[in-house]
Amino acid sequence: MYARSPFSAAALPFAVPSSRWDDSVAATLSPAELLLYRSNLLGSDLTVTNFGGGNTSAKLTETDPLTGESVEVMWVKGSGGDIGSMKLDGFATLYQDKLLGLQQYYAGPDDDDKMVGYLPHCTFNLNGRAASIDTPLHSLLPYAHVDHVHPDAIIALAASSGGEAATQEIWGGKIGWLGWKRPGYTLGVLLRDYVAANPGVEGVMLAGHGIICWADSSKTCYEHTIELIAAAAKYLNARLAGKPAFGGQVMAPNPDRATIAADLMPRLRGFMTGARTKLGHYSDDAEALEFIGSADFERLARLGTSCPDHFLRTKIAPLTLDPARLRDDDYLAEKIAEYRAMYGAYYQRCKRGNSPAMRDSNPVVVLVPGVGRITFATDKTTARLAGEFYGNAINVMRGAEAIGDYIALDEQEAFDIEYWLLEEAKLQGMPAPKQLVGKIALVTGGAGGIGAASAARLLREGACVMLADRDAAALEEVRAGFGAQFGKDVVRCTVCDVTDEAQVATAFAECAREFGGLDILVANAGIASSAVIEDTTLELWNRNYDVLAQGYFLTAKHAWPLLSRMKEQGGSSVVFIGSKNAVAAAAGASAYASAKAAANHLARCLALEGAPTGIRVNTVNPDAVIKGSKIWDGDWRKERAGTHGIDAGAELEEHYRNRSMLKRDVLPEDIAEAVYWLGSDMSAKSTGNMINVDAGNAQAFTR
Repeated sequence: MYARSPFSAAALPFAVPSSRWDDSVAATLSPAELLLYRSNLLGSDLTVTNFGGGNTSAKLTETDPLTGESVEVMWVKGSGGDIGSMKLDGFATLYQDKLLGLQQYYAGPDDDDKMVGYLPHCTFNLNGRAASIDTPLHSLLPYAHVDHVHPDAIIALAASSGGEAATQEIWGGKIGWLGWKRPGYTLGVLLRDYVAANPGVEGVMLAGHGIICWADSSKTCYEHTIELIAAAAKYLNARLAGKPAFGGQVMAPNPDRATIAADLMPRLRGFMTGARTKLGHYSDDAEALEFIGSADFERLARLGTSCPDHFLRTKIAPLTLDPARLRDDDYLAEKIAEYRAMYGAYYQRCKRGNSPAMRDSNPVVVLVPGVGRITFATDKTTARLAGEFYGNAINVMRGAEAIGDYIALDEQEAFDIEYWLLEEAKLQGMPAPKQLVGKIALVTGGAGGIGAASAARLLREGACVMLADRDAAALEEVRAGFGAQFGKDVVRCTVCDVTDEAQVATAFAECAREFGGLDILVANAGIASSAVIEDTTLELWNRNYDVLAQGYFLTAKHAWPLLSRMKEQGGSSVVFIGSKNAVAAAAGASAYASAKAAANHLARCLALEGAPTGIRVNTVNPDAVIKGSKIWDGDWRKERAGTHGIDAGAELEEHYRNRSMLKRDVLPEDIAEAVYWLGSDMSAKSTGNMINVDAGNAQAFTR
């Protein structure tokens, strides 16, 4: 498939966790808070469990709110939570006696779905947090504190043909072994019976799942969990030490891999048609490069993942690509089509009479030897997490192969998990996505008033945004603020002077590599100057045209290849931030006004060029956006005040407000509303237009 060259490296080791329990912190906590403390410690350590994976529980004495009597209540991580970041309200609370009473309604494996329906009837104190499918693993064990986690080192044992023997060798019978059974009440019953038949065990390896263990207090349970993971990691590291993983390395990482990824991701994204556009995430971490460059890469990749948590995030198998053919669009389109056909055939082979309709058949994980791991999803966080989960799967494969043969999930078992009716009900119950989820925007002048307001509006509707600005300090301040407000995954920044073509090209390459491409360009970077014609120097004239005309040309030019990729996905949008002065003559500002007019006419020309490839180009013309504007904080304010013979403070703002027909201030957020409309599908049939956001100015009426 691809050229192989000799290359060798020792296998990467498994991280060995250690206890982070702090008695001084624990001493201040209630029993429920101790459970939360333990859970957060476990979940925040990625050597212990994956994001959203694992669950913890404690059986605590509470006062029944109805009877006033003391009752045993099981606190257990609720459905959909993450033990690393959850709060107390993330736990489901259930009467333990009622949970035990459910055993009378269980007649066999066919009752798994029915048993889930009984869990809400066991709720304590009207807690609205839904119990997870793993609740029976905790409730049917006679222990006060239980941890169930999925660390890579443990799953490596649980997913290897040599895993059961290794478990015996490591722990000498103190840790038991249960064969594969998908999550549900039946697994809880099997675990209950195994523990009853083997009273000396301190935990049980669940093949294909992870490990479950217990203790009499939160501290001892936590430390027991950590010790088990550390023992597994040390055992695997001893067998990997000094040896190459995956049959040895046959392809070294490409030194230009980041550039290759930036070019490849928009191509793949354009071919992944479906109900919503995709967001991409690229990683060239050590685990990915070790795996994709190895002799056993193709064999293992075809097998897929082994753990339900991994599988649900990454699909039945990854798509692998030949690194020698990445610029061949016909090849890429063919590979995407082949994957979709493969997924469709898998669905047809495995579907049951009551299976939900087939979901998106595009690949989630794309592996490219020498380049890295690329993951796609409808939102950035899910794409990132899919990559991280496949990184976990790589670690599992490495460890599993060190002690035997790696065992992936059986295809039918995988399908039954993916298309489980309860999982479908959860998906159907999720709120509708926001308007711009799956969309990627780049905003020039992103640290300024209109730019930042536009970015915030797009982010609020679910878009990912690359902020570009030449002011590095201001740019980082805005990015950090948006990261705190909207989440770090959805916003990036790049220092870019739009008059420098190399910087512009780099900005779009970074956007493609960070998010997968581009759907919306907001060309907003600007300056302003005021001078009568005899005082307008050539330098001033050129500076206006460099930023306002040439800068818009350069950003559109380098956005174009990315935007044109999205024709089959509903098209893309360019929004120029123009000016009232682009359509209405202004005395004493000829350089600025004529440069803005040039940009506005460029937008109309681009609307003609872009239509065949689905690129819409429109312009927003603001006027007198004084509050919150960086331009109006400088010389432009003094210059315009001088032109009108008024004070540069409140008098200037009043002048522009009263000059408008509606007698209202125009704010950056007002411009942002027009940007959002033009960037979204609400304006899907609009191109070549101008929208004035100026509180009314008859001079600027379009004719």
